Amino acid sequence: MTIFFHELKRGRISLLIWSLTVAFMLGVCVLIYPEMKSQMGDISAMFADMGSFSDAFGMDKINYGTFIGFFAVECGNVLGLGGALFASILGISALAKEEKDHTAEFLLTHPVSREKVLTQKLLSVFAQIIILNLVSVIVTVLSILAIDESVDAKTMFLLFLGYFLMQIEIASVTFGISSFLRGNGLGVGLGIAILLYFLNIISNLTEEVKFLKYITPFGYTEGADIITNNAIEMKYLAVGMALTVAGIVVAFIKYRKKDIG
Repeated sequence: MTIFFHELKRGRISLLIWSLTVAFMLGVCVLIYPEMKSQMGDISAMFADMGSFSDAFGMDKINYGTFIGFFAVECGNVLGLGGALFASILGISALAKEEKDHTAEFLLTHPVSREKVLTQKLLSVFAQIIILNLVSVIVTVLSILAIDESVDAKTMFLLFLGYFLMQIEIASVTFGISSFLRGNGLGVGLGIAILLYFLNIISNLTEEVKFLKYITPFGYTEGADIITNNAIEMKYLAVGMALTVAGIVVAFIKYRKKDIG
């Protein structure tokens, strides 16, 4: 597991910054709720009646005035978009950075197969995503306790689970793409994450493009749907997990045959 721990050490600063930033924003988001609670009735009614804007963010389906509704919209966007960007950076740089930094030749001269290199790199990506989410959950729970707000544990669990699975999917897909790259793919990774985010917003605007939810992992992390159904939408999740597996398989197939130079 030498490569695994090397990758964790290599990315520790980035992991620390992203984890603290996302967790801090989540904590602040939760802590400001009591200050806004008295005004939430009017705000909720206003947001629910804003037409396309309400549809885009699912505000027409939930009560924004409740803590769980507020958390799903405000805090959900923080963890959803922040986590997606972090996952895309991890995935897209996992393999491409070796050739960019000219360390691939040195790495592959060691008595370790390419499959083991890929496996340990992928596991390091997943481990960093797990750490980010654990820090986020801990800070969120402590913040909720600090404001003495009661929440439905199952709903909160499903929200965090959806975001976690979404990050795993994006990391896996970009990991597969990374196997084709020979240089810095940071722009590609960030572009994919942002594109997927806006595809979900577009899919909420009209039934004619609802099929886009099968493409974007944000489709099954929709806080309004999770709260309303008290479950993750399995038809979107199933496609997402299939894309996760596909990304990993593509990475293994491509990297085994890739001419490293």
